[in-house]
Amino acid sequence: MIRIRNLNAGYGRLHILFDVSMDVRDREITVIVGPNGSGKSTLLKSIFGLTKIYSGSIDMDGVELTGLMSHEIAKRGVAYLPQVDNVFANLTVRENMMMAGYTIRDKAEVESRVREVSEMFPIIRKYWERKAGTLSGGERQMVAMAMALIRRPKVMMFDEPTGNLAPKIAKEVLGKIVELRDSLGMTILLVEQNARRALEIGDKSYLLVSGRLMFEGDPQELLSHPELAKLYLGIGT
Repeated sequence: MIRIRNLNAGYGRLHILFDVSMDVRDREITVIVGPNGSGKSTLLKSIFGLTKIYSGSIDMDGVELTGLMSHEIAKRGVAYLPQVDNVFANLTVRENMMMAGYTIRDKAEVESRVREVSEMFPIIRKYWERKAGTLSGGERQMVAMAMALIRRPKVMMFDEPTGNLAPKIAKEVLGKIVELRDSLGMTILLVEQNARRALEIGDKSYLLVSGRLMFEGDPQELLSHPELAKLYLGIGT
């Protein structure tokens, strides 16, 4: 689905990613883990056109994304959900849903899609007229996911969706990500600080350290690796 080759990227003169190559496969959860400051978020932002690409390529289904603006990448079916500021806090949940479908001219179609996502995320109807900023962190994540689904993307990229959430709520959020893959056939790229939980639901994993890939392969293999898991992820094997 997404193919990255020899990517070098960063911000201005600040070089963050070094010769990163990876594949995000169709209808799978690809997990990116690593220590703080390793470039995980920068990788997602690079795919979404938010960094400076020094060299390398990023393509989706054979179409080059490198050099495109973020709104053009979004039109090609990529949704990016940052950890924070992923909803319009001063708008109600209903207004957020309407904003998510602003590019769809047929308002009846927007309403139809809202009904669809409401079945997966009942919180949409429960808090229909509440300001999104008054919701809990987990509830806002659910609203953000629903907003992305309104646009029916091919790929959804999550940047630490469980950050600062209680363990029970974090488990629910990750459960919804699994549901997106299993029920909707969604392709997921997941950056997650809670490495163990992320690797437990992933189909393929990458370990990023100081902007360089240190591991590529099966998530269970990384979880049980005697050195990498303990040294870089703080996971005892």
